[in-house]
Amino acid sequence: MLDGRHILVTGAARGLGAEIAGHLAGAGARPILADIAEEVGRAAAEALQAPFLPVDLGDPASIGALAEAIHEITGGRLGGLVNNGAIATGIGGVGFEEIEIDTWDRVMRVNVRGTWLMTRACAPMLRADGAGRVVNVASDTALWGAPRLLSYVASKGAVIAMTRSLARELGPDRIGVSAVAPGILTTESTDYVPRARHQLYEEGRAVPGPQAAGEITETIAFLLGAGALALTGQVLPVNNGFVFG
Repeated sequence: MLDGRHILVTGAARGLGAEIAGHLAGAGARPILADIAEEVGRAAAEALQAPFLPVDLGDPASIGALAEAIHEITGGRLGGLVNNGAIATGIGGVGFEEIEIDTWDRVMRVNVRGTWLMTRACAPMLRADGAGRVVNVASDTALWGAPRLLSYVASKGAVIAMTRSLARELGPDRIGVSAVAPGILTTESTDYVPRARHQLYEEGRAVPGPQAAGEITETIAFLLGAGALALTGQVLPVNNGFVFG
């Protein structure tokens, strides 16, 4: 049950993050939306009558300020954290030899270090809750090795590895840490992906066709619940059978 539980969702201004926050609100949780896109994020939060907090996942000081604000909102107890925020657009379509070092470093700073620092900042509040949950949004590109997207694939592979290590470190506190690995979802944030890559997924899934962001929010909500502790450390490929775990 998620009734009344405060759950932070990063990257919640649009796309999958907004869908997650909306589903959690509908399930009785009390989502807190965070994103670098303040104007869009505040509008999304207002529609849910939920708080919005700005955050730059590439800036440790911004993450620290976010954690302080959450502490004020929740009284120091956080039921769940969904690490969804990441850089995914404008970084693909080139071979590994052509990736700019600045691009590589920016993706790793936000997608990998940002996930670590956000989890670290929220850990005391998750412990105080007594049954906190962390769900990391990875990607099935790290499971099948998508080409011409190496910085993103590597970052999501790191998120999967961190999920397993964090599950062991936080398990003694009865905090469950798991990950979902979706493929390409039909959201505004994937409009940039070439049609050929969309078609690859649509034709290659065990359940053929496109996959909407809303189709995986139920899984994420379950992983945030009490019954999901037994799945700690696991990575679920929520991709309609494009890649099997």
